[in-house]
Amino acid sequence: MENKTDRSVFAESYKKHGNNSLLVLIGFYKGYYLNFLLSTIFYVIKHSPVWVLPIATANIINYATEGRQDAWFWVIVNAIVLFVLVIMNVPANYLHMHFRSKAERSVEAGLRSALVHKIQHISMPYQSDLETGRLSSKIMRDVEAIETVSNQLFTNLLNICINIAVALAVTVTKSKIVFIFFIMMVPISGALVAAFRTKIRTINKNFRKEMETTSAKVIEMVEMMPVTRAHALEKKEISKMDEQVGHIAEQGYNLDIVQTNFGAVSWAIFQSFQLGCLVFTSYLALKGRIPVGDVVLYQTYFTTIVNQVSSLLNIIPTITKGLESVNSVGEVLLNDNVEVNKGKYELKDLKGSYEFKNIYYRYPNSDNDIIKGLYLSVKEGETIAFVGESGAGKTTMINLLIGFCLPTSGSLLIDGHDITEINLRTYREYLAVVPQNTVLFSGTIRENILYGEDNVSEEMLQKVIDESGLRSVVDSLPDGVDTSLGEHGGRFSGGQRQRLAIARALVRNPKVIILDEATSALDNISEKYVTGALDNLSLGRTTFIVAHRLSTIERADRIVVMKEGEIVEIGTYKELMNQKGYFYEMESR
Repeated sequence: MENKTDRSVFAESYKKHGNNSLLVLIGFYKGYYLNFLLSTIFYVIKHSPVWVLPIATANIINYATEGRQDAWFWVIVNAIVLFVLVIMNVPANYLHMHFRSKAERSVEAGLRSALVHKIQHISMPYQSDLETGRLSSKIMRDVEAIETVSNQLFTNLLNICINIAVALAVTVTKSKIVFIFFIMMVPISGALVAAFRTKIRTINKNFRKEMETTSAKVIEMVEMMPVTRAHALEKKEISKMDEQVGHIAEQGYNLDIVQTNFGAVSWAIFQSFQLGCLVFTSYLALKGRIPVGDVVLYQTYFTTIVNQVSSLLNIIPTITKGLESVNSVGEVLLNDNVEVNKGKYELKDLKGSYEFKNIYYRYPNSDNDIIKGLYLSVKEGETIAFVGESGAGKTTMINLLIGFCLPTSGSLLIDGHDITEINLRTYREYLAVVPQNTVLFSGTIRENILYGEDNVSEEMLQKVIDESGLRSVVDSLPDGVDTSLGEHGGRFSGGQRQRLAIARALVRNPKVIILDEATSALDNISEKYVTGALDNLSLGRTTFIVAHRLSTIERADRIVVMKEGEIVEIGTYKELMNQKGYFYEMESR
């Protein structure tokens, strides 16, 4: 089904209604209120036989017991009316579900889409704070809970109210004394809700947070499995996860007990009322205050009221859980740390010259500068290697070049344009990044190489395979480029994965190359293949390299040596070795 929900509706609802989760949820359905009105109308039509049946039954019993001469005629009339309403149930039920489901499913899809869009636009320094498992839980579990609570509120709750209203309306027109008896259960219902609501909300919140934490830990466990197995840490990992699932079981048990007590107490009270109703209306019939047939009518309607109030009380935990999920989703949708590109200068081309002018950078919520007063000029087509010990600021430099983070102070000029004034999406179209840990997905070699590129000819693809050193790999596979990689490319070696990443970069025909430790984890043979591929990739392009291996950095036009966020030396490999300074000491260790 095509999703036509405006994604901005969700964030607007949060901003407008603040911490009122119910009003936020109602705001999600802006544009679909007519659907719920039509759904309600058709619900009334399709459900009318349930309301008419007690009246018809009471009428027929009264006609039979009163001995009226036209009793048979009125029996037939009542039967015909009921039959017509029963037949109308089929189309009315379809239309009721059509309008309701279209609204709920569209909002469900729109909400997931809004979360995905938001996650894709949150600034990279803040991305690390959003654990993968928690995000997955919000997109799938919390949105499902919101769809469920929407169904409960806009359908079940509305239907419950209609059923109770009809039952009370018929009762008050027939007998005010029975009506008074019926509404006596309202304050008892309110007392039950008040007694359990706060506790259920608190336990639901704790349960939701434990589920999110466990989801994140499960993903971490799977990713760490090779390390865990290699160091014989299975028992420790199992113990840690057992403890976590134990927390979930404990919170789930607490939730189950509260909800069970809630349901049991309400059931016992309402069944007692129902028995009282039967005794009370039978007494009125014996005294001649009401016709005998009306005992059936009142008992049926009172059963309806009891069942509907019981349903109302039973869905309160679900509603509480769903509204907690509304708050959970809001944690992402209200995140203001987003990359803003609208209205900024759009690059039409990239030559590849860079100017770092007194750059300082510190990570959010930190008091320490990672980059300190950095000056550096890079010419078009030049290859620059960043070297230094861990924590020197090399990765931060890469993040600044990609635009994942922006200078805290100073300016970074790209082809003369300040990076803070550039539409970074248009800038990144000319970049190719080859990370240390190649990110692949469980598709084919072709799909991984062509990721994000839709207009690449077969001839160009084969050329890229040759230039990246993948030819021998592809030719050795029975399905060639259409061979599946397995989950995260697990069927391929580190060198093969890295060459595939280089092929992905080559197919973009980039103007600027960024290599982040692209050969650090490779053996000598794999390094030879990858180094040759990197030479093809860097040819005629501005290239930035973070590396330690001699084979990678000695080809650089200049090597920038960093220490504690500052540049301490710059020069060619030969120049730096001759200076016998900090770089020389690093290489001599």
